[in-house]
Amino acid sequence: MILARGAQGFGAAMLAPQGLPIMTTIFPPERRGGVFAIYGSLAGLAVLLGPVVGGFIVTNFGWRWIFYINLPIGLLTFVLALALVPDLRPGRRHRLDFTGVALASAGLLGIVFGLIEGQRYSWGTVWSWITIPEIIGAGVLTLAVFLVVQWRRQDQEPLLPFAVFKDRNYAVMTLVMLVMGFAIVGVFLPMTIYYQSVLGLSAFEAGLAIAPQPLAMMLMSGGAAALAARYAKYLLIAGLTLFAVGIGYIAWTAQVSSNRWSFVPGLVIAGVGMAGIWTPVYSLATRDLQPRLAGVASGVISTVQELGAVIGSAAIGALLQNQLASDLHNRAVSYSAQLPPQAQAPFVDGFSKAANAGLQVGRGQTGTSLALPAGVPAQLVHQIQLVAHAVFTQAFVDAMRPTMVLAIVVILVAAIGTFGVRNRPSRAGVHAGAEAHEEPASVA
Repeated sequence: MILARGAQGFGAAMLAPQGLPIMTTIFPPERRGGVFAIYGSLAGLAVLLGPVVGGFIVTNFGWRWIFYINLPIGLLTFVLALALVPDLRPGRRHRLDFTGVALASAGLLGIVFGLIEGQRYSWGTVWSWITIPEIIGAGVLTLAVFLVVQWRRQDQEPLLPFAVFKDRNYAVMTLVMLVMGFAIVGVFLPMTIYYQSVLGLSAFEAGLAIAPQPLAMMLMSGGAAALAARYAKYLLIAGLTLFAVGIGYIAWTAQVSSNRWSFVPGLVIAGVGMAGIWTPVYSLATRDLQPRLAGVASGVISTVQELGAVIGSAAIGALLQNQLASDLHNRAVSYSAQLPPQAQAPFVDGFSKAANAGLQVGRGQTGTSLALPAGVPAQLVHQIQLVAHAVFTQAFVDAMRPTMVLAIVVILVAAIGTFGVRNRPSRAGVHAGAEAHEEPASVA
């Protein structure tokens, strides 16, 4: 499965950067707001259908069918792409920077592996003398070497042309995309576990519970597109702020006794905020770019968003796991007083070990697996299970809040950074937009 998922990632790496340059080449700057609004609405529809349809499939047919369902959809998309997507070619030959690819991949691998697997190895030795901090440090050092190599190759054809970052709007928008990739994982990773393991919802019910957020985003995308033409900068700031406010409401409302409807106001506010993010992000990012940089700019911004999601899943997962390990122990000590004296010490010890073993997520799961010795009376087993569930649910809610606060902080940092973008196109941007719109005709 890991190798197959890697193959999917390889295909996605070729697919994801293509949409943005095609859209910016076909449509002039004044028409891109509506185009990006449709793009954002369809992304919202995908976010809406993913958890709902995926949850329905997992609940009723098994997890393998979440892969099988993609085969007819992928085949249909392949046929439509051949029939409808224009064959736009810039007429320039390119060479792949294999050294840059190897250095960037190795650096990211070290950082992501260290963050994801750190808890598993107690942030210590992985093998022989190699430790998790050393792996992360080696990843950071390798990325530094990558940047130096790219700097020296700028007069050739580097993997990362620094010229794209000379445009201030584009540079800030890459920060926003990095933050959004990080924040979305930071919100929905703990919420997915919360819905299923704390509130006891099925995968399908959890998908429906999250649905108000992308639904609100879809409904508001049209209005956001109309505003983005003149007020893109201010719409983006408002969108990021509303997204943070919605997440803050969810974090503040989350309790063991909450129900699925408690978070609807926060999800709706976050969805409205996201409608004010995606359209102006792409509009501001591409408005002043030179046409020759459209392809690499799209690749960079797609990679940065995925990088944010990967770092977010690793960092949020590590923070959640570490916080949960501490809270599980403390809650187990507190709640063990409800058990007979002879069961208290094994109960606390069991939770301490379970916290390091990872989480089991799903309807009816307590979140951890406690192994009980044979011969324990049925009445005591039932009592231990009730107390164990109370320990996990309380500890998880306590651990979930810091992870969501981290997401809120990075979103607000991006909102502050957005004050530095230009709301009106520069003269170079107007010329670049006209040139980008005219180029396909000559190529065709």
